[in-house]
Amino acid sequence: MEKDKLRKKFGNYAKENNIKLNPDKKIVNGVLMGLIKNKERKGEIYCPCRIPIEDKKEDKKIICPCAFHLGEIKKDGYCKCNLFVK
Repeated sequence: MEKDKLRKKFGNYAKENNIKLNPDKKIVNGVLMGLIKNKERKGEIYCPCRIPIEDKKEDKKIICPCAFHLGEIKKDGYCKCNLFVK
């Protein structure tokens, strides 16, 4: 999985959901690299800020974009890993 493909995928996702990718490219690159490493090591693009517990149903919630990000953005202005912002 390539970083540029992920950046485009999440950029499009952000536009569709009225949010943005973090304007800090270093943060975005770090998160994308974490996602790529998780894909290589664990088979899914799990959020790098969350730890899979090896329960398929629960772990599905932390595949990026995770089930929690929109609520975090609404509450804090950004998601836990800082990939997406208001």
